[in-house]
Amino acid sequence: MGAVLGLFSAAQLACCCGSAACSLCTACPACRNSTSTRIMYAVMLLLGTVVGCIMLAPGLQDDLKKVPFCKGGIVSSGPDCQSAVGYLAVYRLCFALTMFYALMSLIMLGVKSSKDPRAGIQNGFWGLKYLVVIAIAVGAFYIPEDSSFATTWLYFGMIGGFLFIIIQLILIIDFAHSWAERWVGRYEETESKWWYVALLSATAIMYIASITGIVLLYVFYSSPGDCSLQKFFISFILILAVGVSTVSIIPSVQERQPRSGLLQSSVVTLYTVYLTWSALSSSSDTQCKPNIFGPSDGSKVGFDQQAIIGLIIWMCCILYSSIRSASSSSKITMSEHVLVKDGGVHSSMQGDASLIDNEERGGLTEDSGKGGQKVWDNEDDGVAYSWSFFHLTFCFSTLYIMMTLTNWFQPNSSLATFSSNDASMWVKVISSWMCMGLYLWTLIAPVVLPNREFN
Repeated sequence: MGAVLGLFSAAQLACCCGSAACSLCTACPACRNSTSTRIMYAVMLLLGTVVGCIMLAPGLQDDLKKVPFCKGGIVSSGPDCQSAVGYLAVYRLCFALTMFYALMSLIMLGVKSSKDPRAGIQNGFWGLKYLVVIAIAVGAFYIPEDSSFATTWLYFGMIGGFLFIIIQLILIIDFAHSWAERWVGRYEETESKWWYVALLSATAIMYIASITGIVLLYVFYSSPGDCSLQKFFISFILILAVGVSTVSIIPSVQERQPRSGLLQSSVVTLYTVYLTWSALSSSSDTQCKPNIFGPSDGSKVGFDQQAIIGLIIWMCCILYSSIRSASSSSKITMSEHVLVKDGGVHSSMQGDASLIDNEERGGLTEDSGKGGQKVWDNEDDGVAYSWSFFHLTFCFSTLYIMMTLTNWFQPNSSLATFSSNDASMWVKVISSWMCMGLYLWTLIAPVVLPNREFN
């Protein structure tokens, strides 16, 4: 209850910020309306994640057993509600957030600019939005568990989680390209050896961490017994890592993309090693995975170390997509649907004339009495990103968070609890392969399609 009240207080604070979320917050710098809106939706998702983590706290499990959906105890079609109430509560909270973002995605279909009447819904009514989420969550807590809600919602979670992993891959690849382009550009401009040393150091650290991870995977997840599938997964990702690293430095690729190199490859390799570790940890074969982090089934409600790392990576990707503008590499990775386009109308404030022009159209919000913080409308002639796709991304992100917080466990009626499942293992393994394939495409696309411009 305290978490819900805290969420309600946050909703009141967000409501004070109005349609231009940062305009009345004196700590916020001047920014575009498209950026401030995305930040506010990210804050909503982050608050929901915090509440989900609180629901998994051991000290709250006894109190959560009093929730309406758990009155029946053990049911024939699902897990033991008394022992897995934390997971089931997370399912219902994420159901509310997913429904909200899905509804917003449908409402924002076809919006072309902020002149659309629906722009007010997108950029404002923050207090009402939080109340809607809370209302849906309260209603979800009354869905009885004997209706097989958890078992059914698991499949939606796995599909949505898989789709968000793909989007997350796109954002990570875009980040890797942007990072390398910036550092190589600084080195070429200044010819400072320190930028060169920084490039080499970052690349070496990433590869050392990746090699260490692969060695540990062989040690802990490929015992002398029958673990041939696990050995195949580890070996295959190693082969793919060597392959994409080699392709990134071949002359034909360097000619078309002179700033492409091993730094991007090291970032992608490290992330795919994490995905492989997460996949092997989700296997139902207990003989081919260590038990060094506690029980590997649903007997212990909470989330383990690989889930914590997954949350950190997810949080970085959400913040990156909320504040980052689309780079040239986003044209290859297609991340411009989520990221703000650099070439958008009024993408920067250029002199007093621009300020006056924006203010006359109502696109500039200024709190002249409180520090002059400004949020200006940069979407009056065209949206800077797809509003509908943005909410769809957050919809998938919520499902990914739900699966991460519950360790991708499967409701098991025969064991009356949650347990590991091989379906989640295959989702993550295929995602790691797709990550390598997508990064490989960003390298060879300018070579195989020389008549297209990717810059």
